[in-house]
Amino acid sequence: MTSPDSPCRHIAIVDDNADVRAALSSLLRSCGYSTHAYESALALLAGPRAEGYYCIISDLQMPGMSGIELLEHLRREGDLTPLIILTAFPESALRLRALKNGAICFLSKPCDANELLRCLQHSVAADLP
Repeated sequence: MTSPDSPCRHIAIVDDNADVRAALSSLLRSCGYSTHAYESALALLAGPRAEGYYCIISDLQMPGMSGIELLEHLRREGDLTPLIILTAFPESALRLRALKNGAICFLSKPCDANELLRCLQHSVAADLP
């Protein structure tokens, strides 16, 4: 995969597993993205506005607030930041709920790096005029 056309594509990674956060950050940085990792959805919401991110990649199952609850919260607040859900539990009902609420992708863990990067490229393409 090539790096994104536009510089400064800042991605938020939200996962309660430090190893997953580190692996995703490393992958995305190697593709030209900048990243900021959070250990929970609540930590993301306590930080700078999520709208400052080009995309959010969030785990589904986390303490405090799930990835889908994060997505629903952002949409209720009018935040349309693209969001990708990653999960070790790819249930079809959760997939439908995530996609219905605006997730751009719903990927199973461990996810294929190229599939994740395709989702990000889709996010990039959707943002172009």
